[in-house]
Amino acid sequence: MIYRKLTKNITNRFFKGKAILIFGARQVGKTTLVTQLLKDRSESVLSISGDEPDIRDIFKEITSTQLRTFIGDHQILFIDEAQRIKNIGLTLKLIIDHIKDVQVIATGSSAFELANKTSESLTGRKYVFHLHPVSFEEMVGNTNLIVEKRKLSQRLIYGYYPEIVTKENESRELLKLLADSYLYKDLLLLESVKKPALLEKIVKALALQIGNQVSYNEIARLVQADKLTVEKYIDLLQKTFVIFTLPAFSRNVRNEIRKSRKIYFYDNGIRNAIIGNFNPLASRMDIGALWENFLISERLKYLSNNNLDKSIYFWRTTQKQEIDLIEEDANTLNSYEFKWNANKKPKLSKTFIRAYPNTTFTVINKDNYETFLI
Repeated sequence: MIYRKLTKNITNRFFKGKAILIFGARQVGKTTLVTQLLKDRSESVLSISGDEPDIRDIFKEITSTQLRTFIGDHQILFIDEAQRIKNIGLTLKLIIDHIKDVQVIATGSSAFELANKTSESLTGRKYVFHLHPVSFEEMVGNTNLIVEKRKLSQRLIYGYYPEIVTKENESRELLKLLADSYLYKDLLLLESVKKPALLEKIVKALALQIGNQVSYNEIARLVQADKLTVEKYIDLLQKTFVIFTLPAFSRNVRNEIRKSRKIYFYDNGIRNAIIGNFNPLASRMDIGALWENFLISERLKYLSNNNLDKSIYFWRTTQKQEIDLIEEDANTLNSYEFKWNANKKPKLSKTFIRAYPNTTFTVINKDNYETFLI
């Protein structure tokens, strides 16, 4: 069992008078995490799933009195796949407002559904957590740094989904199953996704462009669709935790690119499954893109898991001066360049230095990446 960094943070929020919501992609371990959190409290836990039709019927128009009877003497109500229950936000609000001694924990694999259904109803009444695929930091804690560094090539190709890291001999088969069967399940249940074949074309186009600036117009031409449809589908892919965007950083420089974006995948393995490429690193032409996606997604996990409030960007000028990652908080600005080849020693752009003189600059490569991710 892999210890997840969110465990302590979530446990510390128990019985504070608010619902605990855990979002994340399918198969990242949400149910396993909650099961572990509650394993020593089994007698006081009522577990239900929104996948069950009778549960959806019971909760459809339930009153606070009916909820109290349903929950009984249980102290904790765990609702898995909560986004499938109609009016779930109002139901959770009833429990929090009228059954104050009960802790509600709800998980959802499609953030946009559960968030939309709970955001207004649960204003000021919820703690929200995002569970990512397993992180480098979590795996180091599960084994040790030496073991995990030895597996770097494996992680760059097959990623960090829980089932992948625990069943390495079946990685390729399991990733294909994830990409084909689970990845789009939430999206394809939506009426707004009327063209699943187009969705898959867009995902593949994005997978081939990681590390590059993404133009919605260019993607639209490539997949032969209109720009608004492409924008809608990319937005849905973000809300189901398949991809995330990195906006351009811009403050002072006239030639800075301001409105562009880069798109990355939350997991390298999913990205490689989408393009059908599990070739070893030595025979790949996209090692730089894999390295960049790995480091940025792992850094995102690190910031999220450790509750560090930083905004992240990339930086580029019209003259193609570029920095892979900019991190900004209230007091500091840190810049990073990612190089797979440790012998390459890039320098920070003079244009950037003049505009942002107090910025730190670090090159991340195979020799020092663990200091960036732990």
